[in-house]
Amino acid sequence: MSSLKKRQPKGNFKFFPRGAKKLSQTVVARDEFAPRAKPRRGIYLLPNAFTTAALFCGFYAIVMAMTQRFEQAAFAIFAAMVLDSLDGRVARMTNTQSEFGAQYDSLSDMISFGAAPALIVFEWSLKGMGKLGWLAAFVYCACGALRLARFNTNIAVVDKRYFQGLPSPAAAALVAGFILMMDDMGFKGADLSWSAWSITLFAGLTMVTNVPFYSFKDVNLRGSVPFIAPLLIVLGYVAIVSDPHRVLFGLFVLYGLSGYIVLLWRWRSGRPISIVQTTVDHHDDK
Repeated sequence: MSSLKKRQPKGNFKFFPRGAKKLSQTVVARDEFAPRAKPRRGIYLLPNAFTTAALFCGFYAIVMAMTQRFEQAAFAIFAAMVLDSLDGRVARMTNTQSEFGAQYDSLSDMISFGAAPALIVFEWSLKGMGKLGWLAAFVYCACGALRLARFNTNIAVVDKRYFQGLPSPAAAALVAGFILMMDDMGFKGADLSWSAWSITLFAGLTMVTNVPFYSFKDVNLRGSVPFIAPLLIVLGYVAIVSDPHRVLFGLFVLYGLSGYIVLLWRWRSGRPISIVQTTVDHHDDK
């Protein structure tokens, strides 16, 4: 009888019904070759929320200009500037940079600092000049688009200490600051058509030049500074609050001229005028 008994394997084994082991191996094999679900791709909320707020300010500025509320429109441009300066810093601080955020920021800048200032200055002053007026507004808008496209393509080869051409937020602030100051002084846009025309063209064409403008990107905000630095910041706040219309416009006029001063200084000192290498040598294989 003992010979008829099945030998029991040594060790802790569990017995399955006939065919169960083969079925489990088949299931495992199918799971190994089954396509795995791709991870869902999302966007980061915090930095894109700042970008959306800047976009809203640009749209709000256009709406205010269409209803002839030019002071609110100009202040909306400055609010968009502040928000635009925060979204990139927030993304770097929270390590939430993304290609989507970079492209979304460029589209928001095109509305807030390209289309909005052109439409505001046209409604305020240039529409009475006929063809010359809307052509100047279009030149500004087109230069803003070209400047943003060039910035995205040359971002890896430009000296980080300088912007290539006037930044679009500064150009928008130059146009909006002029409107804000003149409106506060009681001047009508129709009386300043040629002045508005000249500033619009200057801001637009300067955006697409190779004039270097200091970017302030090498300023270390985490490092120690002399005691006089906080005092100068306080004095700057007091000056802006005391007369924001004139002070803001004056600051951006100085910044708009600073690039040409840097350009002249680099030329006089024998340094290269361009801050980016735009020529590429191609070798043809013959």
